[in-house]
Amino acid sequence: MADRGYDADQIRADIAYTGARPVITAKCRRRNPASHERHAYNLRNRIERIFHRLKTWRRVATRYDKTAQSCLGFVSIASAFLWLRFVHQH
Repeated sequence: MADRGYDADQIRADIAYTGARPVITAKCRRRNPASHERHAYNLRNRIERIFHRLKTWRRVATRYDKTAQSCLGFVSIASAFLWLRFVHQH
């Protein structure tokens, strides 16, 4: 999934060649706008928002951890804190 900056016929062809389905909204000035799956594109927005929330934790944003295991551990802790905050709001 990508946003409008990646809306080009060649990029769409490369994605299709790999067997994936391109989910890119068309640029507003495109003559023949390509269709996209709106639901999948909306899910992309949710994923971007959770990454933004995780990056508010300085340790995640600056990648202080040296190993993948310790980085994943801290991302898990940060995710748990965000989830707890979400659960208690609702």
